[in-house]
Amino acid sequence: MSEISNSQQAQTALFQKLGIKTLSEKNRETSQTLGQEDFLRLMTSQLQNQDPFAPMENGDFIAQMAQFSSVTGINRMSESLDKMSGQFDKMRIAMATDILGHSVLAPGNVGTADRNGELHGVLDLPKTSIATLINLSDPSTGELLHTLDLGAQSSGLVGFSWTDLPEGYRSGDKPILISAMVNFGSGPENIQPSVFAKVLGTEIKDDQLMLDVENNGSVNSENILRFRM
Repeated sequence: MSEISNSQQAQTALFQKLGIKTLSEKNRETSQTLGQEDFLRLMTSQLQNQDPFAPMENGDFIAQMAQFSSVTGINRMSESLDKMSGQFDKMRIAMATDILGHSVLAPGNVGTADRNGELHGVLDLPKTSIATLINLSDPSTGELLHTLDLGAQSSGLVGFSWTDLPEGYRSGDKPILISAMVNFGSGPENIQPSVFAKVLGTEIKDDQLMLDVENNGSVNSENILRFRM
């Protein structure tokens, strides 16, 4: 019995050197995870009940302690990263609120005239086109308002603009449907244009910052090509 008592005293002294505080009985009853005290109690029981003819090596004891300390450190690091992630999301939303009411160049098929009464946009061509055509129409009536023939274009960003809009569309109150057709050599095909539109709101969705863009709905902020005051 004296040997067991001495062993327990030695373990208590070891706990103190390691800076490990004993949990209350109430905390142990409500705890759902294996803490340091629980781990060391299990190890103490292992030492007390080991085979006297094949005692536990000191190296094994140290290895188990090091492994538990590593797991504890990883868990704490994970908790810290989770907190940082939440704070970063809040910071991203706070930063995004600065562009509310301003215009961004984002993917969309519907645009409106800017303060100068003009319509501007961009096509992102994955390869050289032999023909590039943009039809501008009224989305409610389907009436064709204007056609821009950009001809052959090399790959990359290609800008387009319509400066002589009809009177009813210059104020920016009426939307304009933009349909882009390109021919890469295999016949005409549709391509998604990008237009300037106002940012109406922001949100974090699936860890992505999304912008609610006027006339074109939710757009991933990673797809924004340009910001305009």
